[in-house]
Amino acid sequence: MFTVIISVLVMILLSLLRVNVVLAILVAGITAGLMTGLNLNDSLQLLIEGMGGQAETALSYILLGVFAMMIGYSGITGVLVSSLLHVLRGKRGILIMTIAAVACLSQNLVPVHIAFVPILIPPMLKIFDEMNVDRRAVASALTFGLKAPYVMIPVGFGFIFHNTISEEMISSGMNVPVQDIWKAMLIPGIGMIVGLFIAVFVTYRKPRQLEKNADKAIDPSSFEDEGAPSFGAKQILTLAAIMGALIVQVSMDSLIFGALSGIILMFVFRVVPFRHGDDMVNDGVKLMGMIAFVMLIASGFANVLKETGVIDEMVENAVAVSGGAGVATAAVMLLVGLIVTMGIGTSFGTVPILAALFVPFCLSVGYSPLATAALIGTAGAMGDAGSPASDSTLGPTSGLNADGRHHHIWDTCVPTFIHYNIPLFFFGLIATIVL
Repeated sequence: MFTVIISVLVMILLSLLRVNVVLAILVAGITAGLMTGLNLNDSLQLLIEGMGGQAETALSYILLGVFAMMIGYSGITGVLVSSLLHVLRGKRGILIMTIAAVACLSQNLVPVHIAFVPILIPPMLKIFDEMNVDRRAVASALTFGLKAPYVMIPVGFGFIFHNTISEEMISSGMNVPVQDIWKAMLIPGIGMIVGLFIAVFVTYRKPRQLEKNADKAIDPSSFEDEGAPSFGAKQILTLAAIMGALIVQVSMDSLIFGALSGIILMFVFRVVPFRHGDDMVNDGVKLMGMIAFVMLIASGFANVLKETGVIDEMVENAVAVSGGAGVATAAVMLLVGLIVTMGIGTSFGTVPILAALFVPFCLSVGYSPLATAALIGTAGAMGDAGSPASDSTLGPTSGLNADGRHHHIWDTCVPTFIHYNIPLFFFGLIATIVL
């Protein structure tokens, strides 16, 4: 039971000490292996074998980074930034809530997930600096948009999440139709809304100035052409390429083919000259390469935890000592979900693990189907916000750190952990009581 807790704490502690997240996850994975009796080589081998689990996601992120650089080269982001600056100058709260709203669309209406972040955010860094926007508020807004919609709304990625909860509960012996899952997840989702408003209008409301960084990773000005931004043929063709990429992604259910088709269309439409292809790829790797590798090594860490059986053992032990249906029992189960998801880095991967062990226990102590769904869904969602290995935090960092002045742990993970996991915990408890 303590293997999962200690290994996750190692990852979190090293990350908070500003050790690179890749090294933090690597050390945590090896620690988990050693604690289960494996030797150093076997622990590392198990971690390496598991890295392939996120290979498709990592490749899609790299291609999305290249596509984002091409869109920036077209100048269309310059038009957008100029328009936003004119309309929202001095209105920090409205600007941040607008970003949260756009992020929400990426999960349900236009299911592109984090693909929009490296396209939209880097060109806006100049706006944030001029308005003294606290980027931690922007990170909170982006993570909210990447997470809350799939928690509450059964459309797009939300349908996948809700359907996973329903199918895993049914396979474990508790019948809950997928169309009823939203009823269980609405109250926890409201908790996330509360967390968003606290982050934007209370915690990070005051202006914040960042020091200039002489060694910028990426200059935000590289995302737009020189001169006054204007909307012309190149920008129209860029929009056509974006729509083409979206259509391919949705029809083939593949981020890889979607991003690749967008890249090809940008060349075909002559928006980006073919001779600039190497530069676009190099800059795209700079933008998204780190995120892709973190996803790979996080998959390896998850593989160590799964293959050694320590996650199942932890959940079984926690359930065994919880007692009957009550607030204390629900609290223990939610905390177990938090720890597991912090390590694995994905809500979608945590739900099957929790459902297989939570459902029999909930049946035995008398939890209702909706209360059980709320426990599993909330326990799975907790930790996704705040995890160093989650794309809900890696995505916002990829955009906000384009100029090298936004720290992944202290400026994204810590703010999102505080403002979303705490409300999810308390509102999840309320859901189990009232449902």
